[in-house]
Amino acid sequence: MNGVQIRSAERALSGGTWLIVSGAMLYSILTVTPLMAGHTADEWAWTAPILPLVVDAAVVIVVKLDDVLARLGGHGGRWPVLLRWMTGLMTLALNTADSALKRDLVGVAVHAVAPLLLIATAESSLAYRRAIAAAVARLEQERRAEREQADRAEREREEADRRRAREEREYAAMLAREQREHEAALAREQAEREERRWREEQQRQAAVEASEREARERREREREQREREREQAEREATARRAREHAERQARERREQMEREERAERERAALLARGPAEGKLPEDEARQIVAAAFGAELSVRAAAELCGWSVGWVSARYAEHRDPGTGGAELAIASR
Repeated sequence: MNGVQIRSAERALSGGTWLIVSGAMLYSILTVTPLMAGHTADEWAWTAPILPLVVDAAVVIVVKLDDVLARLGGHGGRWPVLLRWMTGLMTLALNTADSALKRDLVGVAVHAVAPLLLIATAESSLAYRRAIAAAVARLEQERRAEREQADRAEREREEADRRRAREEREYAAMLAREQREHEAALAREQAEREERRWREEQQRQAAVEASEREARERREREREQREREREQAEREATARRAREHAERQARERREQMEREERAERERAALLARGPAEGKLPEDEARQIVAAAFGAELSVRAAAELCGWSVGWVSARYAEHRDPGTGGAELAIASR
């Protein structure tokens, strides 16, 4: 059996187990709830489904944890067995209690089917899972042994291949050594001939290089002279641009100071007009408020100068305090 078949069997076992557990839980809730309702005070009758739900929740916990322990190959000890049997017997007692109290043996037998099936399913599924886990462990051990045997055979083959390759390398090295000795003798002869030709070529090259060196030195002197002249021209141009930049900055500073002085004079003229006799036009009022804000006058004083309400002037002051809403100062400066 391969891993796919084992997983298919585990899925079938798990699905069947949970189907039986779900059916038994539903049947138990429907059977036990009327019994609990009949033995509970009327004002607490709504709590009747709680007990079967608690017992069935314990059944779910037992089945799920037994599934996990079986997969891990572990054993929970005596308490899980006690809990499994206790929940099963509780479910059996609660399902058959109503029929037993009525002395209905057929009802007892009918209502005992689901709890007994639940107990048997829990025990058998645990046994099945442990058997499957043991089988899987055994198959894994067999596969591990087969892999180790295959690895050992592979290592032996690799060792034989390495030994054969080493012998081939040694033989090839011997042939290569003989070939190198022969080629070295030929190379010495060729080197001697090449050396003679090289000395002759060197003598010719020396004469050519001497003439070329003289030409290069002459071109280098000419290039250096041109470079000095170019650097001198660049220094003069840089100095000229620096003077022009300084003059432009000085001119811009003078213009900025003149604009600021003009704006200050206009602001002083607006503030010197005195309280307005009536409500001024909005554009003119905005200019007066901007001037008052720049002079740090109070909101009330600005309202008296423009004739508008204190609330309107406060809103304009808030706009001037917020950098994102500025514009009145630019309106005054551009007049």
